Amino acid sequence: MTVTVKHTLITALIFLAVVTANTASAQNASGNTIPHYKIGIFAPLYLDSIFSNNNFRYSKGIPRFIIPAADFVQGAMVALDSMPHPDAQIDVIVYDSKSYNTGLPTLIKNKKLDSLNLMIGNVKDAEYKQLADFALLKKIPFISATYPNDGGITQNPYLVIVNSTLKAHCEAIYSYILQNHGTDKLILCRQPGIQEDMVASFFKQSNDQDGQPLLQIETLNFDSAHGEIFLKTKLDSNRQTLIIGASLDENFATKLVAACSNLNSTYPIMLVGMPNWDGFTGLQKKNDKNEFSVYFTSPYFNDKTDDYSKMVLNLYAKKYKGKPSDMAFKGFEMTWLFSQMLMQYPNNLLAHLNDKPIKIFNDYNFRPVWLKKQNTVTDYIENKHLYFIKIANGTKTKVW
Repeated sequence: MTVTVKHTLITALIFLAVVTANTASAQNASGNTIPHYKIGIFAPLYLDSIFSNNNFRYSKGIPRFIIPAADFVQGAMVALDSMPHPDAQIDVIVYDSKSYNTGLPTLIKNKKLDSLNLMIGNVKDAEYKQLADFALLKKIPFISATYPNDGGITQNPYLVIVNSTLKAHCEAIYSYILQNHGTDKLILCRQPGIQEDMVASFFKQSNDQDGQPLLQIETLNFDSAHGEIFLKTKLDSNRQTLIIGASLDENFATKLVAACSNLNSTYPIMLVGMPNWDGFTGLQKKNDKNEFSVYFTSPYFNDKTDDYSKMVLNLYAKKYKGKPSDMAFKGFEMTWLFSQMLMQYPNNLLAHLNDKPIKIFNDYNFRPVWLKKQNTVTDYIENKHLYFIKIANGTKTKVW
């Protein structure tokens, strides 16, 4: 397998280089022509902002706003350096989605992306829509690796969302409750807000599919000042209460976790939060005096004990003299997994998304999504496999 990188980042962690892609026909050891595929990796590296005349502009080190994208690309590079070598040539081109001079509109206008066979994106907002629209126009699979949103995209069967949408998370939480906690007292705790309205509507849609609720879920507006006192009046000391933390706000989550933790010794409580609670500072801290558990869903779970993780840790340390972040592991997994799938199913990859040649870190279950029942065209393809994760005293474990 031949790998050609066109753009990559040179800083203390990544080296900036521009290498002309080799598009000539490749041959194997027997002299036969072998298949040739092109993959574009898109990430917001902001190279035009951090470099001036090839000189790094930040004297105090790498700016934090580029680190996630840089880590993703570094993980991809480790995958490309270590993947098996089948009889195929792959040209991988890393594009800076935030480039001033060669941004996505310019690349698309100048037909620089037309020859790609696959696009892998660590992008969001405008760049996400531009790539999704281009994927539909040119019928090129676009793997959205990290953005947990459909971005308003509809009728686009070439868009694959790996980082599941909030709606999918709410559906998975509801399914878990229905199967395992249907006899518990159920409370949906929220605060006023547009996002909270959306979360509540997702649970209502799941619960009222046949016109009447399957589960009795009480909605409670949790006020951070008096919420614990009010919440206590809704609890039963002889029965477990499952509380859905139906807000993406960190301050709300912190207050609700504290209230549930204080009440849990008398009133048995299971608290299930939203997927972004994974990153909230308060849940990461270790506190030996508090073993209260909080649950959330995630499409990614990697305890870094498997053989692939050990390989990444070793190769990353050799290549970049550091320890890979979770974003680096995602870059590695997305590049390795979908490159292998492209080589195995070059003409109909999207029909074989669940025929994965090998598991890297996570299990995935890709399903077509129709946002309206009357739609005849798939709106997008989404990963519906979500892990149920427990975090207690700063430690995460997979429970389902």
